[in-house]
Amino acid sequence: MNYRKFGNTKLSVSEIGFGAWAIGGGAMIGTTAIGWGDADDHISVKAIHAALDAGINFFDTADIYGIGHSEKMIGREIGNQSDVIIATKVGNVARNEQFTIDYSKEYILAACEASLKRLNRDVIDYYQLHTARLTHLQNGECVEAMQQLQQQGKIRYWGLSLNTFEPKDDAEFLLNNHLGNGFQLVLNIINQKALPLMKTADAKGYGIIARMPLQFGLLTGKFDEQTNFTKNDHRKNRLTKEVIDATLKATAPVWELCSKYNCTKTQLALSYILSYDEVSTIIPGIRTPEQVKLNTDGLFKLERADLLMIEELGTGSFAELMELIRKQG
Repeated sequence: MNYRKFGNTKLSVSEIGFGAWAIGGGAMIGTTAIGWGDADDHISVKAIHAALDAGINFFDTADIYGIGHSEKMIGREIGNQSDVIIATKVGNVARNEQFTIDYSKEYILAACEASLKRLNRDVIDYYQLHTARLTHLQNGECVEAMQQLQQQGKIRYWGLSLNTFEPKDDAEFLLNNHLGNGFQLVLNIINQKALPLMKTADAKGYGIIARMPLQFGLLTGKFDEQTNFTKNDHRKNRLTKEVIDATLKATAPVWELCSKYNCTKTQLALSYILSYDEVSTIIPGIRTPEQVKLNTDGLFKLERADLLMIEELGTGSFAELMELIRKQG
């Protein structure tokens, strides 16, 4: 068990966090897919317990995942276990079959109560503003709500889940005003936009959750130009044939390292992130018991020269690739 800094206090976190957001099936809000296609609750339950058996003690979810179903499942299977850290999020809302956001103080306070009930918890270990942007933070209501919940003991720590492509301004607002305790940010081999602010945040005592370590599966090596996604899988409009083809070409130099380290592409992608000491935990999004093993076995730290090679690609060909991905939404 490692002890990594989270806020100004150290929490016990596993090397690999468990992306419980995958639980809940291929939920749709109107025509918007918020899941990863169909899911089987029976398999999801097995995945949770396989993760616990493997020593994983950090589960990340959100009230919008499965429209509350993910939280309910975690509440049933884990509940108030004190040795398991639960993180969830607030702010994304389904209303009148439409996907929207709500960062009002009144809503956040009510949503927290609902999440506590679904999660079967006395306190939420880490509560995150899901997609709040600078305007919401400057408005102040969401910050007031999080501070009030923390003072009331309903949440232990709070932070912000940062935007995939433009994380800097939102993070700096919290950093400059000494607000919150951590950030969830996108970090993977091809998306390195958050690297500079991650180092700054760590130096100031903020915990770091790295999400999308496999870029929706692009970095596992299992997709090619023939891959198709179902309509209730949010990747359908994101991982187009053009994006998959461009990724295969751009990442070819990185995958040569798999021979050097005798590892799979998934192992290399996860190990890349774990090579940064600033990262508190990563959430690969385990959906099945088999993925528990695939996402936790055989991980290692990259040699400094290999890490720098990947970082150089991050400001070159990978930056161009991310612009293409950004256009897909």
